[in-house]
Amino acid sequence: MELLQRINAFVQLGDFLSQFSRTEITKKEGVPFNDLFFDGLQHQIKLAGQHNGWFTKENILYAIEGWTESLTEAQLTQWLTPYESAFAKASLRGSQPEEERSVKVETASTPKTIAVIMAGNIPLVGFHDFLSVLISGHRVIVKQSSNDKHLLPFLAKYLEYVAPAYKGMITFTEEKLEAYDAVIATGSDNTARYFDYYFGKKPNIIRKNRNSVAVLTGQETPEQLEALAEDIFRYYGLGCRNVSKLYVPEDYNFDAFFNAIYAWKDIINQAKYANNYDYNKAVYLMSLFEMLENGFLMLKEDASFGSPIATLFYEKYTSLASLYTTLEEHSDNIQCVVGEGLDINTIAFGHTQKPQLHDYADGVDTIAFLLKK
Repeated sequence: MELLQRINAFVQLGDFLSQFSRTEITKKEGVPFNDLFFDGLQHQIKLAGQHNGWFTKENILYAIEGWTESLTEAQLTQWLTPYESAFAKASLRGSQPEEERSVKVETASTPKTIAVIMAGNIPLVGFHDFLSVLISGHRVIVKQSSNDKHLLPFLAKYLEYVAPAYKGMITFTEEKLEAYDAVIATGSDNTARYFDYYFGKKPNIIRKNRNSVAVLTGQETPEQLEALAEDIFRYYGLGCRNVSKLYVPEDYNFDAFFNAIYAWKDIINQAKYANNYDYNKAVYLMSLFEMLENGFLMLKEDASFGSPIATLFYEKYTSLASLYTTLEEHSDNIQCVVGEGLDINTIAFGHTQKPQLHDYADGVDTIAFLLKK
C-alpha cells in the first residue's frame, strides 16, 4: 500500500470519528461502512466507561474530537512532508527489480513488525504510536493496557474495512511478544527498567514517567487561568501532558487562580476523584503538611513533579533566569511547559491535551525512528 493510500485510510477514519463529539453524536450520510460501525462505536464507548471509571463519556469524546481534528488530509500531509525524501527513497527502493537491490537496500525497504506496548491512563493514549507505525508502512503488534482495551481494536477493524490491505498488518495480543523487529513501549519508571532489560537488544523507544508544569508570573489574565484549569483537570489529571505542578513568584497570591478554576467544581462529584481527594487530604492533615484547598483541589508546596490526583504541587522561584536553569536541569522529567511570554519553549494555556501530530512524546521523533527500520 502506497503512502497516499495509507493517508487516505486514516482520513476516512477521521471522517467516521467526526460523527462523535461532546456536543452531539450524529450519524452522517456518505460515511463508508457506517451501518456496520456507527452503533458499534457508541457501544464501545459505553463499555470503556464501564470497564474504567476514569473513562467518562465526555473524556472519551474529548479524545475522539482531538483525533478527528488530526486525521485530515491537510494535517497528515503537513505532518509527513518533512519526511518526504525518506518516504520517497523507501518507495524507490521497493520498486527496484530484485536483482538490482543490495541486501542493505532490501532490508531497509521491507516492512518490519513493530511491537507497541501502550499505557492506559487516558483514552486512546497509544493511538499516535499506532498511527505512526502504520503510516510508515510497517506491521504493528499492539499490547494494550487492561485499562484501555475497547476503543482501539474497534477503530483498527474500521481501518481494515476502508483499507483491506491493512488486514494481516494489525495484531492485538495479550500474550508474550514474539517475532518483532523493534519496540515502542510506554510505562512507569518501574516498568521502563523492565522494558530496558527485556527489549534492550532491539531498536526501541522506551518512555518513562513525565509530568507537565506551568509557569505563572502573576500577570496572567482570568481567561488564561481558566484555560490552565483545562490543562489541570482534563482526564482528571492522569495524563503526562496534564499540569501537575505550578512555578510561581515568591509573593504569588493564589486568589485569582482559585477564582478561575471554580468552573471545574463539579469534578468532586466523580466518586473516584472524590475518594482520592478525601484520602490525600487526610494524609496531608495527619502529616501536618501545610496546604491550600478549595473543596475540590489541594495545593501543596513540593519540589516533586508528579502530584497525586486532586492535588497540585507548587514551587516558588526567585527569578525567571534561575527557573529556566531549573527546568533545563529537570528536562527529562518534564513533558510540557505551559506559559506565555517566557524565553523558553512553552505551550499556550489550555492546549496541553491538544497535541499536534508533530508533538512527539518525550521529544523523540517516532516517524524518524520508524523510517530507519
